[in-house]
Amino acid sequence: MHKHHPRAASMRRHTLTSAIAITLALGFAGQAMAQDAAPADQQPAATAQELDVVTVTANKRTENIREVAAAVTKLSDQQLENINATQMSDYANYVPGLQVQDSGSPGQTQVSMRGIAALSPGSTVGTYVDEAPVGSNSLYQQATLFALDLLPYDIENIEVLRGPQGTLYGAGAMGGLIKYVMKKPDTSQNEFRVGMGVGDTQGADGTSLNWRIGGNLVLAQDSIALRASFASNQPNGYVDNLVTGQQDINDSEQNSGRASFLWHNDKASVQFAIMKQKIDSPNNSVIALQPETHDDIYGLANFVVVDEVFKKDIENYALTVDYDFGFANFVSATSYGDVFTSITTDQTYTYGDYTTLFGLPGGSAYLTNDLRLKQFTQEFRLSSKGDGAFEWLVGAFYDDERGDNHQFVPLTQFDGSPLPEPFNSLVGSLGDLYLPSTYEETAVFGNASYKFNEWFKLGAGVRWARNEQEFTQDVVAGLLAPIGTEFNTSEEDVVTWSITPQFQVSEDVMVYGKVSTGYQPGGPNIVVNGLPPQVDSSTLTSYELGMKSAFADNRVFLDVVGYQIHWEDIQVASLVNGVSGLVNGGEATSQGLEVSAMFRPVDGLTLGLNAAYNDANIDEDFPLITVPAGGGANVLINTGLKGDRMPYVPDLTWSATADYYLPLSGDWGMNVGGGYRFVDDRTTATTQRQVVEFGGTVLDTELTPGLVIDSYQALDLYASFSNAHWTVRGYMKNAFDERAYSTMGDVTNQVTGVTHHTSATPIMPRTFGIEVDYRF
Repeated sequence: MHKHHPRAASMRRHTLTSAIAITLALGFAGQAMAQDAAPADQQPAATAQELDVVTVTANKRTENIREVAAAVTKLSDQQLENINATQMSDYANYVPGLQVQDSGSPGQTQVSMRGIAALSPGSTVGTYVDEAPVGSNSLYQQATLFALDLLPYDIENIEVLRGPQGTLYGAGAMGGLIKYVMKKPDTSQNEFRVGMGVGDTQGADGTSLNWRIGGNLVLAQDSIALRASFASNQPNGYVDNLVTGQQDINDSEQNSGRASFLWHNDKASVQFAIMKQKIDSPNNSVIALQPETHDDIYGLANFVVVDEVFKKDIENYALTVDYDFGFANFVSATSYGDVFTSITTDQTYTYGDYTTLFGLPGGSAYLTNDLRLKQFTQEFRLSSKGDGAFEWLVGAFYDDERGDNHQFVPLTQFDGSPLPEPFNSLVGSLGDLYLPSTYEETAVFGNASYKFNEWFKLGAGVRWARNEQEFTQDVVAGLLAPIGTEFNTSEEDVVTWSITPQFQVSEDVMVYGKVSTGYQPGGPNIVVNGLPPQVDSSTLTSYELGMKSAFADNRVFLDVVGYQIHWEDIQVASLVNGVSGLVNGGEATSQGLEVSAMFRPVDGLTLGLNAAYNDANIDEDFPLITVPAGGGANVLINTGLKGDRMPYVPDLTWSATADYYLPLSGDWGMNVGGGYRFVDDRTTATTQRQVVEFGGTVLDTELTPGLVIDSYQALDLYASFSNAHWTVRGYMKNAFDERAYSTMGDVTNQVTGVTHHTSATPIMPRTFGIEVDYRF
């Protein structure tokens, strides 16, 4: 008998043991053609039709984005301000090839690029703040679920590098890299800024408030300066609680502070920066849907028995030293980070009825996961001046990570009080475990290019890295994992490389090819008989062909990139004796096309188009898991099947943007703009196949595909008036209040097998606001 349950999320897909065991609109430009919008008093007049020159640091040196043989998108601070971007999900749809899954608050963010989806706890997209990586490479810090999501204030720009970046940026960047470039102190002039804004979101009973203050102070003319800023964002909630009747349960607060000190002379510069960010969210922006139709049950509302609190505190310290040796430039980049993350997940409608097995009324359950990461990194590199035919760069890198991971799963009465004895002692704790880990990596790398003549340039790079890891599995209580303490270690060597031929076909057209590799680190596994002691790195090879062109006196930019990626040794979950760990298995292919265009047809008007098509699929079944079912029967489980689409990867995304600048009287100017974005449908997971067999005879087969999230389209608008000191800006996100979803999953009772509801994170409902800034 064959059963198909397209919308079921059974215990085998969302088991608690799995949870505890392993843990732009508005002138936005696309790939390689970002435009930095100037303030009103700096807008060009006679040359307004010519698109601006943009520089990036993708190759760890400053270069014209039009000459970089890589797919890069640069988002300026002005572009982020125009749409009041407060988190990554606000601008991700305007970057081709970038997918972001928002799980309900800033910081609960999964990121993938070019179809390289997050299938295991390890990161596939790297994150840098200036010269330093931020985020763990360990399997036990849930890097996939909690990508760095900075409140974008005091950010100069964001560079998004698509495709493997393993040669220059190392582990965890096999899908790409997101690089936050912060504003540096200015030693030439003082600058101060203060601003605030109010906003209203559809469904919210109150208003949102944000404010910021910052300044640059010259301490010694042309040599020493200090820059400091603080920003606070307090969005009002719009989700109501169907259990308690409480309204607007998902209000939250983001605070971000940064101070940076710079000293420099003609030969050297030293910059020291401190950054702190705090996210405090009492509940997620998640609503309940009907399991079959995916219509909302009662508008923007959810079933919440236990508050799903999310907190994230980030401290980051960075010291960067630059020195000019004459023949080459030397950079030392040192960083130290301390990150605390805490998340509570309500499991009442999934596991709360376990109490009924003991003759008690239905209870409540939740999972609390506390993560702590202390990370020290050091990079040294020496690079040529970049003014000759031969350019080179060599460097060394060290990463030392110390991580803690505590997971606690209590079972209580429905009101949160302890179960009556003796049940509280027996089953009051379904799981209580500590997973401390260490990750230590040493790497050396080099990159070089040679310009043979005016039309041909060849680049290549290589990186060797070694990581050594330690892991402790300390289960102190619970029923879902064996009580006791186990230790495990791993070590591995990984080599990544890239080759990049580059052809200047004409003065306005550059064509490049790129073959590059990347990897996602492996590590020590959960200790249980049947699982390998170590899961190896997941690796990929990318083949890319791109064209960057400019036409009509630099009024038209057109970029096209095609790619094919082969992913091997994918890290996937494997269930053994009720405990979930990782194994290497399965291959996948991702191939696609990215197109970006920008056009300035008349003075002051800029039009943009970004589009990405991606076909990412599993090439072979994931490894078979055998679970004894008693009486000689076995349950055979595959968690992914050949032909499955990559989770949360749309086939097609595109966006169209427009920005118009009009000078007004005096030194005032006006900008109006809009962006229209489309995201194709997505699946939430690979297909799970479960076969029950006895003595080689198949008794039952059940297929559980992932849920399908429908496609959507949304419109964002803004208008601003500004002069040298004042800016007044109005914005509207999701102007037509499109009800669409970023993530989705069924909430199924593991005692009765009945799906209570589908939990979904909507995109931001229609939100409009006014922002005022004063600079002096």
